[in-house]
Amino acid sequence: MSVSSDKVAHAFRIANAGTAVRHIFIRDLILHGQIGIYKHEQGKTQRVRINVDLAVREDGKARSDRLTDVVDYGVVAEQIRAMVATGHVNLVETLAERIADICLSDLRVEAARIRVEKLDILPDAESVGVEIERTR
Repeated sequence: MSVSSDKVAHAFRIANAGTAVRHIFIRDLILHGQIGIYKHEQGKTQRVRINVDLAVREDGKARSDRLTDVVDYGVVAEQIRAMVATGHVNLVETLAERIADICLSDLRVEAARIRVEKLDILPDAESVGVEIERTR
């Protein structure tokens, strides 16, 4: 980890009992999306893997055992699926930003770390992509 990455890691903790922040995540969501700037990527779908890590402010309601009192990862996943299905996006960076916007639209979400990977691009690499972190 580089010095700048170290500073980010210490400044932002995705789960923290001291500040009542809980970690909600979605791992390895595989979708077929229209993404890419190259001619061979136009007009077809390709596999993308999406990982989402959310820092969510806890309150007393979070222990109520009611889904309405927590950030519902099922709803977040469905919003991501719907957004990916809306049409072509040129860049993985753009897709990651749109996913972060979806996540941060819930005011309980303090921060979102999003990773978007294209899985079938380089024959000698498992994936290529981007990871971003956005905070309120």
